[in-house]
Amino acid sequence: MVMNACLLPWLPLLAFFLLEAHLASNELMVCQSGRVAIRRGAARRRGTDGHYSMTSQRSTSLTHSSNRLLLIWLAGFAVIGFVAACIFFNLVRDLVRNWSTTALVAPAAGSVTVTDPQTGQPVVPDIPSWNGVERVTVLLLGIDERRQETGPFRTDTMLVLTVDPAAKTAGILSIPRDLWVQIPTMDTEGKINTAHFLGDAYDYPGGGPALAMETVKQALGIPVDYYVRFNFDSFEKVIDAIGGVDLCVAETIDDPLYPAFDNYGYDPLHIDQGCQNMAGALALKYARTRHTGTDFDRAKRQQQVILAVRDKVTKQNLLPQLAAQAPAVLDDLQKSVQTNLSLDQMIQLAKLATQIDPQDIKQATINENMVVAYNTPTNPPQNVLVPIRDKIRELRDQFFNSVPASPGGATPAPAAGSARICVENGTQINGLAARTGDRLTAQGFKVAAIDSADRFDYAQSQIVSYAPDATVAEAVAQALGLPASSVVTSTVTSTCDLKVILGGDYREAAVRPTP
Repeated sequence: MVMNACLLPWLPLLAFFLLEAHLASNELMVCQSGRVAIRRGAARRRGTDGHYSMTSQRSTSLTHSSNRLLLIWLAGFAVIGFVAACIFFNLVRDLVRNWSTTALVAPAAGSVTVTDPQTGQPVVPDIPSWNGVERVTVLLLGIDERRQETGPFRTDTMLVLTVDPAAKTAGILSIPRDLWVQIPTMDTEGKINTAHFLGDAYDYPGGGPALAMETVKQALGIPVDYYVRFNFDSFEKVIDAIGGVDLCVAETIDDPLYPAFDNYGYDPLHIDQGCQNMAGALALKYARTRHTGTDFDRAKRQQQVILAVRDKVTKQNLLPQLAAQAPAVLDDLQKSVQTNLSLDQMIQLAKLATQIDPQDIKQATINENMVVAYNTPTNPPQNVLVPIRDKIRELRDQFFNSVPASPGGATPAPAAGSARICVENGTQINGLAARTGDRLTAQGFKVAAIDSADRFDYAQSQIVSYAPDATVAEAVAQALGLPASSVVTSTVTSTCDLKVILGGDYREAAVRPTP
């Protein structure tokens, strides 16, 4: 074996130490051989007090020789250790130098595809597909969290994302933050963006996200399965992780009053008209600014950013790389993002989203035509948006309808156990719809939503079937003690398979009161 050059300067030193050790050892042996003579001479010089007087020069020489030998051997071992380390380093370096890697290699700059160095073929991680067939609805909550604040926080953005895995359709629904709604369990009305704040402030089970989900469910009459809560910082990092997003700005934006993130001052914003790539910080400002527009205009830009993220991931096939990086990214964002989705579920839903044709993604906003502006008589007064329930209900039904109509516009009849039933309260009896929903659930029916009816003076209950076969509707009527004449059919499309509207004739005598 050829020695490394780092060993050569140490060879003379090592030889010197070995020679010195040999000489010191010989000297020690000579000193030890004269030890007997020293003791005999000392005995002859014993004093009258019975003690020896040993001040021999040979004794001192013996001690010095022993110490010298010890130091020489310690130094020698140190040199030998260093030489061994150099030899081991050479072995490892030569071994690593001759390795031929067969694992995945890092993508080259500007590339988004990982290839196998032996085959040259792209290596795509095995991302499992979403295995459910039922519609999935996720509530996105963007919270107005600033670095100088500790919370609780109101929501700055609320969007409902829904995906139908069977029909391969999806939708984005924007909810204005000033929508005036009933806050569940709080016995109060308020802006919908306060639900998250109240949930955290008053320790609602599941916190702010849980109360926000329940508020949206009751306000819109839709199921909400999951939530994702994020702050401004996490939004920026996600955009930057995919290399920014490409957005087309319809008109130049000048917002001198854009709020600063680090303080309560201003961070003037200017964005030129035209298409451009935006990093995370600029994309966030583009999505949040109001400049000369309204919250409804801002909602459209937020949906534009979300769809731009999907397009970037889909067109450049970024999902495999993002999936591989997901654990590290989530670990970095754990203080900025909260969700009840597992990591696997998020990756699977992302894959499902990339498989949906852009033409099959619906966009909707609860806009100025569906609300009435109102100043509340509160202290202080609040500018709120009171929902026009009929128009919002119509939007909801159109938004969630993804099943192609059968001939004649009617939907096929579902099985009793899978029929989606919506229960609406057409009376002034508080909690009647919720208790009736519990009653139907206890009898094996599937209640999809609880809501208030379009008015509260229904004298007769109605069971509206959206399928030509009213068998399930008749079974529901019997379960609730309603006459068969209460069943009617409709060809209007709806997210429900049938709707129960409770009127003044409904009796809940057989219902056990909820605690």
